[in-house]
Amino acid sequence: MDLPIIYHPDYVAPLPEGHRFPMPKFSQLYELLIADGVADPGQFHTPVQPLSEWITLVHTPDYFQAYCTGTLDPKAQRRIGLPWSSALVKRTCIAVGGTILTAKLALSHGLACNTAGGTHHAFPSYGSGFCIFNDLAIATRVLQQLQLVKKVLIVDLDVHQGDGTAYIFQEDASVFTFSMHCEVNFPGTKQNSDLDVPLPVGMEDDAYLQTLANYLPDLLSHVKPDLVLYDAGVDPHAGDRLGKLALTDAGIYRREMQVLSTCFGRGYPVACVIGGGYADDFNSLVYRHSLLHRAASEVYRHYR
Repeated sequence: MDLPIIYHPDYVAPLPEGHRFPMPKFSQLYELLIADGVADPGQFHTPVQPLSEWITLVHTPDYFQAYCTGTLDPKAQRRIGLPWSSALVKRTCIAVGGTILTAKLALSHGLACNTAGGTHHAFPSYGSGFCIFNDLAIATRVLQQLQLVKKVLIVDLDVHQGDGTAYIFQEDASVFTFSMHCEVNFPGTKQNSDLDVPLPVGMEDDAYLQTLANYLPDLLSHVKPDLVLYDAGVDPHAGDRLGKLALTDAGIYRREMQVLSTCFGRGYPVACVIGGGYADDFNSLVYRHSLLHRAASEVYRHYR
């Protein structure tokens, strides 16, 4: 059986010309995975729109309704950083559905990868930093409500702290949040994850991977999660314009192999989302995101 990968054509919504959020990367990633033989078209799973009551397990009904109807006030809209459109509402919701499906498939297959997701700056009553609804938090709450999991470990290796996720679960012992991020970077005001590991500007591959190795195996032993949600942002890369760390392509691939073999190899199901990435070289950015799926395919074949 092949690694489950999740994609929907609606992962891409139109943005104004020159907008700095690289929206086309989601469809380009799908195409690259097929073109390079990483994935067969038949192994892609298509998500559906999540129930509104699933989204409001995390987000306030007022915020959910205001965003979906385009009545969010201009200041709140600017904080998100993406101009409102009905297409973006659809895209936002289907991406949440994708992470929910990824998490469900991870439970049944041991490992699954979304080709979107990682909107970890979204708070219950507002969005921030290109994040509108927090897919990691919603997927966690949905699976808990469906009694598919009790304990969840969120491993957030995006270069920016997962502040929204940390805030949502700050009083919840059933969800352990781990964020390893650049200390001098967005967001300016950090929240308290269960474990925060701030990294110095310019950290390179070996130091980064050793730091990760110092924490992840012990975390698994301590938390013993029913599911690991992994945010595999590629913005720690040296070529990322919003990152400030200095990982290489090889370092990103080694990171993915390290996370997935450590978790999946010990029998913990892992649901992966791609997180952030903002390189000026668009083709290089898409390739970096594909390293998650390349590593996951390798690990899946090895341990099955």
